[in-house]
Amino acid sequence: MNNAIFYHAGCPVCVAAEQRVALALDPTCYQVEIVHLGEQSGRVAEAETVGVQSVPALVIDGQVFHINFGAPISALK
Repeated sequence: MNNAIFYHAGCPVCVAAEQRVALALDPTCYQVEIVHLGEQSGRVAEAETVGVQSVPALVIDGQVFHINFGAPISALK
């Protein structure tokens, strides 16, 4: 099974992306972890390390997919 992490900040753009993209992944193929960086600020550095530059972003097996633009990662520090 492939791993996916959906990073977001809880803004309307992020919530819409979570509902449309992250939760639409086939659960038999992807184990999706949802990370709300506004509530889990300790994981901002982790997101930066894997290449997240803005949220919402979906990381699948180490590859970052930036979705729309809610906020730069620097705004979450």
